[in-house]
Amino acid sequence: MSAAHAAEVVQPVEASGFNWSGLYVGFGVGAGANVHEISSDFIPGISLNGIGGEGIYGEATVGYDYMVSQRFLLGALLDAHVGTIKTSLDAFGLDADVKETYGFDVGVRAGYLLTPSTLGYVLGGYAWQKYKLDTNAGFGMDWDQGGYFVGAGVETAINANWTLKGEYRYTRFSTTDDLLSQFGAPDGALNLDTSRHTFQVAASYRFNAANGGGTSFETPTYNWTGFHVGGGLGAGASVHQIDVPPAGVKFNGLGGEGVFGEASLGYDQDFGSWVAGIMVDARYSGMTSELDLGGGQINLDTDYGFDVLGRVGMKVNEATLAYALAGYSWQHFDLNASDPIGDIIDWGSSGFSVGGGLETAVSDKMTVGIEYRYSQFEKHDFSADLGAPDGSITSTPSFHTVRIDAKYKFN
Repeated sequence: MSAAHAAEVVQPVEASGFNWSGLYVGFGVGAGANVHEISSDFIPGISLNGIGGEGIYGEATVGYDYMVSQRFLLGALLDAHVGTIKTSLDAFGLDADVKETYGFDVGVRAGYLLTPSTLGYVLGGYAWQKYKLDTNAGFGMDWDQGGYFVGAGVETAINANWTLKGEYRYTRFSTTDDLLSQFGAPDGALNLDTSRHTFQVAASYRFNAANGGGTSFETPTYNWTGFHVGGGLGAGASVHQIDVPPAGVKFNGLGGEGVFGEASLGYDQDFGSWVAGIMVDARYSGMTSELDLGGGQINLDTDYGFDVLGRVGMKVNEATLAYALAGYSWQHFDLNASDPIGDIIDWGSSGFSVGGGLETAVSDKMTVGIEYRYSQFEKHDFSADLGAPDGSITSTPSFHTVRIDAKYKFN
């Protein structure tokens, strides 16, 4: 009994340091969604936020980090990316796409070593993006937008020179007011404000990581087996595909964005190099699409929901887990207007979520992590609510969300 008890006691160990100072190059893939707000100076008080698009992208990075103390890091980075995040419209024989084609970000980041091998960080800087409108009607256009980005991530060493990171970015571009100038319209005839929510998984090669000089400090040994409770904050965007079959209209999509809070309960089983678990979570969200009518509003709110998920993860070092997840999701939606109209339609929709994340132990009971989910919900038929034949108008929503959370393990 004494030997068994001793084996269960979690003992801190001295971890060898990974050298985070130096030059690195990296590559990654990501997914996300954007939301366009449109308005006009000539129709004051009326705007639609938003027009939504979604897709994937690839990115290459070069950067430099410097450890300013045992656990704090400062760095600079330059990214270039190409992608397929787009909004599409098929209506009355017209096919049109607005797509993000290529762009770059230049910024700085500040990090804190959660363990000698795992870094939590925030970042921000300047963003530039090229857009293109393609149609089958013989016309198109392109433009670019500049703005800023902010974000956060977790990066962890997976061997002597390579690291793996999961990173969220929120990007906000400045107003573009001259989109219609090539057609002779004055500036301000159509204003476009764009924001974007993205998550990427990237691998980086660090040139000096194995050359010594790394940080070394006491870090706990963590056993992943046990029940845990958690809480987190997140952000993301929704995209609703609207279908009107009688008119031959398909619009992907109607976009929304916002933040949310989430609580979770789960159980993990440690199998040595691998971990498997289940989790139930509940959230309340502020993601919304908004039509401002200059004295009133119509909102499509994504308010509360829950998930039942399973996950499988691999330990990439002594304290950090990289994992994938999938499972059932349910979400409540509410279409409402300003007083005196109030609620118009509300409904619940089942679906699925897939995603992944990085989670690292910061004590023998606590972990912190970052996680991305793509959620797809079943089609909802609005026809009866609008007095139309069944199947006349439907909506199919999808989400791109990222959360940063903390978990407490009971045993």
